Order: sequence, then C-alpha cells, then structure tokens
Amino acid sequence: MTTPSDLSAGRIVGVFGLRGECKIEATRLGAAALAVGSLVRVRLADGSQRELRVRATRMHKGRPLAAFDGFDDVAAAAALVGATLALDRSDVVLSPGEYLDTDLVGCALEDSAGAALGDVVAVEHYPAQDMLVIGPGRTLVPMVRAFVKSIDLGRRRISVDLPPGLLDEREADRG
Repeated sequence: MTTPSDLSAGRIVGVFGLRGECKIEATRLGAAALAVGSLVRVRLADGSQRELRVRATRMHKGRPLAAFDGFDDVAAAAALVGATLALDRSDVVLSPGEYLDTDLVGCALEDSAGAALGDVVAVEHYPAQDMLVIGPGRTLVPMVRAFVKSIDLGRRRISVDLPPGLLDEREADRG
C-alpha cells in the first residue's frame, strides 16, 4: 500500500475525547492535507497498512485532531495510536516557491558563476528558517532570498550568493 511516492503526513500520538478523535503530530504537509473526506494511508504500529477516510478535523491547542470513518469511540481510536500517516505525492499542492525536502536533496549547490559548492544532503527545519545541509561536513545554508537566488529542480541546481566563510572558514580569514 505504501509506495515510493508517499510523503510523510505525520503520526497519531494519542486519543482525544470520547468520539474517536486522534491527536496528530503532523508534518507541514499533513497539517494542510487533513481535510474532511480525504483519504490517508496509515501504517499501524503492528506493521499492517490501510486507507482511512477523514471524518472530521479541527485544531485544539495548536495541534490537529482528526477523526476517521469506522473509528467512532475512544477504544476504536486507541488502536490507531502509533500509526504513521502518508499522502500520495500527487495529492500535494505546493505554492510557487515551495519545495518538498525530497526534491531538494541531491541538488547541486552552485555559486553565481556556476562553480560547484557541494550537494544538498538534507533539509532541516528551524523556527527562523529552513536550512539546506551541504556535503559530508553538513554545513548549514539558510534558505533565505538573500542567499538562495534560484532553484531549478529540472537541472537539479540551486544557485546561491553566499557571504565569504559560510561554506569555508578559510575564505572568511582572507576577507
């Protein structure tokens, strides 16, 4: 049931109330995608997989709650605790300038002259901004417009204009 095109939507971390609502620890995609009537693939704690239809959603103290068809009380919903949620990539709509982490990993970072600076090995999310993680040294490059000039997913290139020393401390010493 889970396919390579699946994207993590989060996981079910607990039950809320008596009507089968589940507390969701949602990813950024999951928080936006849990809509009434939508289908979500789940992998249960025992390893089994199934598809669930969202019956209701709401926010409670900054956390999404979701209820699923067929899980109408606290006992039934408790069976879902620990399940991971997945969305099909084709169901995810991104706004202009939004990217999936999986699309950025593997892109080559290059300066304005086209010189290679390293490859994106991960994307990390911090409160102030997201960071590209570059190379085996895991250097962090903030994903801000001042540094990231363009992203070309077709060519797998990210063009940047970085201050001296951000990727190489020796450059900062020369400046």
